[in-house]
Amino acid sequence: MGRTLTYPKRVSNTANRYKHRATYDLGPIHSIINGSQVLHVSFNSGPEDPFPAILPMIGQMGSYDFPSASIDEPLDCYLHGYVSSRIMNLARNCEGDGLPICVATSKVDGLILSLTPNSHSYNYRSAILHGYAKLVTDEEEKLWAMKLITNSVLADRWDNSRVPPDRAEMQSTVILKVKVVDGSGKIRDGGVSDERKDYGNEEITNRIWTGVVPVWETFGQPVPSGDGKLGEIPEHITSFIAKKNAENRALAESAIKVTLPAEEQH
Repeated sequence: MGRTLTYPKRVSNTANRYKHRATYDLGPIHSIINGSQVLHVSFNSGPEDPFPAILPMIGQMGSYDFPSASIDEPLDCYLHGYVSSRIMNLARNCEGDGLPICVATSKVDGLILSLTPNSHSYNYRSAILHGYAKLVTDEEEKLWAMKLITNSVLADRWDNSRVPPDRAEMQSTVILKVKVVDGSGKIRDGGVSDERKDYGNEEITNRIWTGVVPVWETFGQPVPSGDGKLGEIPEHITSFIAKKNAENRALAESAIKVTLPAEEQH
C-alpha cells in the first residue's frame, strides 16, 4: 500500500473543535472540492475596504504538469473568472508568490434529528484550501484548465460544445491557478448521538422522533432551450445525470450506516 499524502498542519488549517472529524489527507479534501458545483473564494480586497471579500466561483483541482496525477496527489486549484473582476485585477497586480486566498466548500449529506436541539447536527463534508493565486498566462495551460473546469460542470461537455473558444472568448476569460499551501477537511458520518441523561426518560423518548433524513443533490430532466436544434438529449448528458444521481444518493445513505466514533457516543 502506498504512502498517504497529507497537507501540513499549520495554525491556519488545524482543526480545534471535533478534531476527530478532521482530515488532512489530500484525497478526501480534493474529492470534496471537485465534487462541489460552487467554491467560495475569500481574499483581502485592499486597505480601502475593511471587510474580507468572498466570491462564489467555479473551480477544479488538477495538474497541468502531471495531468495523469490522481486525486490523492499534489494538485493545483484552477478557478474560472472574468477578465476585469476584482479578484483577477488583484491577482494580476500582486507580486511575489501571488494573491493569498482561501477556497472553501461544503456538502450536506443528512439531517441529524436528535432528542434535544443541542444535539441536532448534519452529516456533512467540508474542505478548505489556503494558497497563492496567479493568472495563467500560458495559452496551452489556459485551454487545458478551461477544459478541466468545463468537464467538471458536466462530463465530456467540452468536446460536445463549440471549441476551441474564439479570440474574444479567450481574452474575456481568466484562469487563476492556486498553488496550495495547506488544506483540511471535516467529515461527519453516522446516526444520532443523544445525551445519555435522556436515554431512560420515557416521557421524552416516547413523544420525540429521532433519526437521520438523508440529503443528496439531484439532477432533473433536461429542458431544451437556446439555439441548439438537436432534439434528442445526448447520451453524455443522460449518463452523467443517472450516474451522479445514483452516486449522490448512495453516499448520503451509506453515511448513515457509519458507526459513530467514541468521541461522539455520549
